[in-house]
Amino acid sequence: MNLQTKIPLKPQQPKIDYNSELLLLGSCFAENIGEKFSYFKYKSLVNPFGILFHPKAIETFLWMATQQETYTETDLFYHNEQWHCFDTHSKLSHPDQKQLLQSLNGALNETYKKIKSATHICITLGTSWVYRLQALDMVVANCHKVPQKEFSKELLSVEEVTQCLLNNIGLIKSLNPNVKIIFTVSPVRHSKDGFVENNQSKSHLIAGIHQARRQDNTTAYFPSYEIMMDELRDYRFYNADMIHPSPVAIDYIWEYFKQTWISKEALVTMNKVKEVQNAISHRPFNPNSEQHQQFLQKLEQKKSEIQKEHAFITF
Repeated sequence: MNLQTKIPLKPQQPKIDYNSELLLLGSCFAENIGEKFSYFKYKSLVNPFGILFHPKAIETFLWMATQQETYTETDLFYHNEQWHCFDTHSKLSHPDQKQLLQSLNGALNETYKKIKSATHICITLGTSWVYRLQALDMVVANCHKVPQKEFSKELLSVEEVTQCLLNNIGLIKSLNPNVKIIFTVSPVRHSKDGFVENNQSKSHLIAGIHQARRQDNTTAYFPSYEIMMDELRDYRFYNADMIHPSPVAIDYIWEYFKQTWISKEALVTMNKVKEVQNAISHRPFNPNSEQHQQFLQKLEQKKSEIQKEHAFITF
């Protein structure tokens, strides 16, 4: 008796290995997968502007980075004792205006370099609902707790999502025509929009991605949303908020991603890195014992073996 529907997945090319350069952008699920790559010591950059929930925010970010634009004081505003930028997540906000500008422009420069060297760019879309700042007639990435009356809420149409994604592809490939772009839809449900509205939003994203891919079949799609909805359709796979995937669900989807995109050779190295990471987190009962000193020597030897193969890896 089969009590679970399975999402069929085929191995994809080009594979990700420890020579790959990775850029991950988008919703908080991009950060979940990005944390995995960071843990396993890949050359990865995750959300330099913080979480970007919708395709318009990602497009603005990619435009600024690829065109080597910079932010100035006029792009910032002061609210609740901090300086903010409407194009970024609030985690970049700062009490010092100059520090915020330095962070923003530094992130753009870092992203420009990463796009040029990237082998794989993963874009995770969270919602097609956007907020438009009425005073400036601009779609924002984050409202930064500015009063709701200052914004109008809009749902991007399938056609708008499609065009936005084609723009994103064009901006990336203007710097790096050979990079592999992987789209995915976040399984995180945006319940604040309403559950019916969330489904409408996700459907626009999914339809928009597949329409864009029909026009550029060099891109790929990874079904993280479908795995969550069809294989893990049980509340035990959600956190206590019943909205975000649990660590077990994230690990489950990550296993699928590994099988689909990561090379066999890289999987061997990942196991070695995991051994070292587990050893580093080990807390000894007696740090001065001879047994623990031998343990530390073996740990250093394992680190050295990994670093001989991949000099950029540090622990």
